[in-house]
Amino acid sequence: MGQRIVHVDAFADRPFAGNPAAVCVLDGPADESWMQNVAREMNLSETAFVVPESAEEEYGAYRLRWFTPTVEVDLCGHATLAAAHVLWEDQHLPLEATAVFQTRSGRLSARRSGSLIALDFPAEPIRVREAPAGLCEALGTTPRFVGGNRMDMLVELNDEAEVRALAPDLGRLRLLPIRGSIVTAASQREGVDFVSRFFAPAAGVDEDPVTGSAHCALGPFWSDRLGRNVLVGEQVSTRGGRVHVQVLGDRVELAGQAVTVLRGELVESPVGAVDWPIPGGR
Repeated sequence: MGQRIVHVDAFADRPFAGNPAAVCVLDGPADESWMQNVAREMNLSETAFVVPESAEEEYGAYRLRWFTPTVEVDLCGHATLAAAHVLWEDQHLPLEATAVFQTRSGRLSARRSGSLIALDFPAEPIRVREAPAGLCEALGTTPRFVGGNRMDMLVELNDEAEVRALAPDLGRLRLLPIRGSIVTAASQREGVDFVSRFFAPAAGVDEDPVTGSAHCALGPFWSDRLGRNVLVGEQVSTRGGRVHVQVLGDRVELAGQAVTVLRGELVESPVGAVDWPIPGGR
């Protein structure tokens, strides 16, 4: 018997939009090399692997790990949204239940909120930081602000047109000692507060369509500038997608929709592992 796998478009209200992720709900922990091979085979920005906790731990509790085609990552929003969507849609959890995830970034949760899925994530504030040598040259732009957090650099540009027109040198970006580069600007369009794009070639993702974890930084960043804690961001990649953001102190709520696109079975069954050592988990 193979392993069931589900392909979901996250932060999307229709198929073939937003950010695609693959989700495997496993019976037990699997070997890291097997998970990395699956993520490489799926060739999506992230593949999520979900394992239920024991009944004694907490109802609706799971362990969750995320892999790009080349590396495991510490935090991923769209694949968490996709994982929660699969847990409800495939009846691992009732629709009214909250999904709780133990991850490398601590405890995360997801709940249904009308037509949206709302994620409780840590805020990842941006601090003023000197750009790594070559960043601005690789992006091909002159920023009005540069800062960073534990994962990424953030570059603010003058307007939305500059963000949309950006054509970075991905080969040069790949050499920089950072996970990714968030490029952002304020939006003048009704219903959208800010726009962004996200490039992470060093992590195997040249341009991510819609990046939940980047909005853990974008939310506090634009909340400070606009004086509001409820915002709408639009990631203006080719596929594109909107993220509803609420800044709640040291947490952020990210909300969006998800659509199942494909269900299948991996012929290669999971390779067992003794346990999943997840920093920040139990």
